[in-house]
Amino acid sequence: MHTVAIVALEGVVPFDLSIPTEVFGRVRLPGGGAGYQVRVCGVTPEVHAGAFRVKTHHGLGALARADTIVLPGIADVSAPFPPQLLKALRAAARRGTRIASICSGAFILAATGLLDGLRATTHWMGTEELARRHPLIQVDPNVLYVDNGQLLTSAGAAAGLDLCLHLVRRDHGSAVAADAARLAVMPLERDGGQSQFITHAPPSPEGASLEPLLRWMEDHLHRPLTLPALARKAAMSERTLSRRFREQTGTTPLQWLLRARVRRAQHLLETTGRSVEAVAQEVGFHSPTTFREHFQRFVTTSPLAYRRAFRGAARLSAGGRSAPPPGGAPRRRRAAS
Repeated sequence: MHTVAIVALEGVVPFDLSIPTEVFGRVRLPGGGAGYQVRVCGVTPEVHAGAFRVKTHHGLGALARADTIVLPGIADVSAPFPPQLLKALRAAARRGTRIASICSGAFILAATGLLDGLRATTHWMGTEELARRHPLIQVDPNVLYVDNGQLLTSAGAAAGLDLCLHLVRRDHGSAVAADAARLAVMPLERDGGQSQFITHAPPSPEGASLEPLLRWMEDHLHRPLTLPALARKAAMSERTLSRRFREQTGTTPLQWLLRARVRRAQHLLETTGRSVEAVAQEVGFHSPTTFREHFQRFVTTSPLAYRRAFRGAARLSAGGRSAPPPGGAPRRRRAAS
């Protein structure tokens, strides 16, 4: 029997705790037997979990007898992690135990040092903070999960389902995993990564010297904006503009423009019934093929798949042609990490 130990710390995210408990607990093998034995463990016998408290039946000693350890997300990643838990996780890794994290549980796994030199992910709102705290980890903000073999990490919320179903498929094959996915009312594989859910803020602070130019670019995305044209608009040389762009946005004028166009296209795909070709033209991609390539690059899914996932958030006007908001793409505040 494959034993899964799920660690419930103080402030555990209830949804993240329930995902592995339900997915692994309901897996049935072809003969009808259970695929896993699930144990919820804690440093203390009772933990606070948001709106309620959770009593755990097992202590950290159960980690020594587990085949897989799952670290659900916690509400406060700034709180110190129990040293005895970090020690137990390092010992489990030395024994070859598989360890997986869901959402902000990646911060716990990262604190052990086990992820150093490896690729990992977490909820998109926490990827910058994870990378800042642990510069040796290659943090990927775009994917639903990362499988390094023994160590796995997933993005937030529903991405924990993707990770758990992936583990079931690794352990018992696609047929068993497909049955588990049906029970969870979840596709076995989802299109794209978590980059399609990220809210991108304008990458320049208010008051920065390039802010007027960036706002003007957002309002004229449909035009063929070249570097010489932008330099003339900003009244500076192309070399100076490129240097200022790098200093203030961390990227080049072309890359900033491409991301702004894709961001605008996401809004149009969500809120209008215009064809993909029409959206491409409106945001400045005069080739639908080029548009699809850049959209796939930044959002990791196709425009049509994105529309299927996010259409309906706003009521369309008659004929499916709702008017875009004045001033170009919607201004969104940066989400806190």
